[in-house]
Amino acid sequence: MKEIEFSIRYEPGVDELMDVFHEYPILSCRSSACYSNETAMWRIDHVRGSEAAVAAFSDVFLDEDRCNECLDRPTCDSSREYHILDRTPESRTVYTYRREVHRCHSLPYFVLEHVGDGVVFESRRTQGEYRWKILYPGDEPVGELFDTIERILRDGLSLELSHLRQSGNWNADTRTAFQLSHDQWEVLSHAVDAGYYTRPREVTVAELGEELDLPRSTVQYRLRSAEDLIVSEFVRNTL
Repeated sequence: MKEIEFSIRYEPGVDELMDVFHEYPILSCRSSACYSNETAMWRIDHVRGSEAAVAAFSDVFLDEDRCNECLDRPTCDSSREYHILDRTPESRTVYTYRREVHRCHSLPYFVLEHVGDGVVFESRRTQGEYRWKILYPGDEPVGELFDTIERILRDGLSLELSHLRQSGNWNADTRTAFQLSHDQWEVLSHAVDAGYYTRPREVTVAELGEELDLPRSTVQYRLRSAEDLIVSEFVRNTL
């Protein structure tokens, strides 16, 4: 089995859905299941962020008159339906079923055309990036696939091949990420961005609290509880 990872970058203003991620950097959307064949694609996505970010995401993502996957144009003639499986003010779990996917030039469309059946997809949207992780049987080279996708990208989109390797611990990171609460995720992601986990540390817990307008004790508790969860899941899923 081979694993490849593509990253598609969206400049602000070129895609209505990705603009929501630009506007709300804390917003993230991960798929726990994504499958496709020649006629249909079905997937489950988990969205997490602030209440305002999730509401803005839902307004765009659940609009059945637009396509969230096209790479060569803003929309296409495929049909789509959405079902909300779980809802909180700061999260959504959404099932998507898309028909007539041959009319949509999405990344899964080109992958299936290149490597055939048996492909499993994982994806993550955050800020201006739409990252795809792809597991497939066989030894097909990816250079031609990369060139094909890159040629059709509309203005404002760019493609990067992140890695090509033998398959590893598939989906463990997604399961862990969505056990984190929004509060844990917000503090942890801010700590990473601020350099809390670099050596030497570039910021203290007290300084993180000032930046987030939270008490030092609250920041410390959320960091420790998030770290405990991540380490426990890592040991359970990989060792």
